[in-house]
Amino acid sequence: MKRTLCIIAALLSGLLALTGEDLRTPQEKYIDKYGPLAVEEMYRSGIPASITLAQGLLESGSGLSTLATQGNNHFGIKCHNNWKGRTMRLDDDKKAECFRVYDDPRDSYRDHSDFLRFRPRYQSLFELEITDYKAWANGLLKAGYATDKAYAAKLIRIVEEYDLSRFDHEPLSERRPGTLPQTPASLSESRPLDERASESFHFSFSRPVYELNGVPFVYSASGDTYASIAETNGLYTDELLRYNDLRTASDLLPGTVVYLRAKKSKAVKGMYKYIVEQEGESLRDVAQMFAVKESSLRRMNSFKGEVTLHEGDTVILRKR
Repeated sequence: MKRTLCIIAALLSGLLALTGEDLRTPQEKYIDKYGPLAVEEMYRSGIPASITLAQGLLESGSGLSTLATQGNNHFGIKCHNNWKGRTMRLDDDKKAECFRVYDDPRDSYRDHSDFLRFRPRYQSLFELEITDYKAWANGLLKAGYATDKAYAAKLIRIVEEYDLSRFDHEPLSERRPGTLPQTPASLSESRPLDERASESFHFSFSRPVYELNGVPFVYSASGDTYASIAETNGLYTDELLRYNDLRTASDLLPGTVVYLRAKKSKAVKGMYKYIVEQEGESLRDVAQMFAVKESSLRRMNSFKGEVTLHEGDTVILRKR
């Protein structure tokens, strides 16, 4: 029987070779085509290749949706306010919504990875094991990626039905095993500044001094003012305000980050963009979040005048 099946399989293979007909399903074709790209993105961004592929399959209809075939957009990413590329309009949650159009599906995959990696609400996912696709699927749903309550279950089913978890174990290439990037949280994490370093900067030891992006700072306490913090640390008030992108002193809420030295002209390596999480964030908020000068953010992003940021907008933090 086994010999007979092998003969039949060989005959079918030969017949397909002669006719040139491809009997693979759309799902199998999609996986074969985009599996290597999902692995590349895994080593660039830290997102499991299985999850990226499952999302691509689900959200693009295995690459057959109008958005995928005409716009190379495999993940349904919408325009948002500062998208400068081509667009197309389709009915989604609302009628005639604006979606991004990409020159190549590779750009869509990269944009999707960045969408997850550089939005605060998804940062906790990157602390999960790269091979734990179930935790990633449930984490995406919990973080609000989709409104469909069955979204996680659908991703898990796709991963298991097509054995996509095998891609989570693949090397970057035959010659390069690949290493996963640092998590976003570790890149933007503040750390206690070494006491010897504090001495070299002549900081006060009355409270802990931390650093972010190599810039020392303190957290304000109840009753603090910019003037009192400046005096305690041997600085002029105007000098401290300048370090924190302020022209005049404002009220200090407890727990506010107050930098004690000039911020950097770019963010730490690996943190090259920030995707705005909610309406009402200001450019100064972003500058304080990553210890980068507001003037540098304006220059890198070609911002002029008053800047209004909206949820989903991208702010470049450093040139790659």
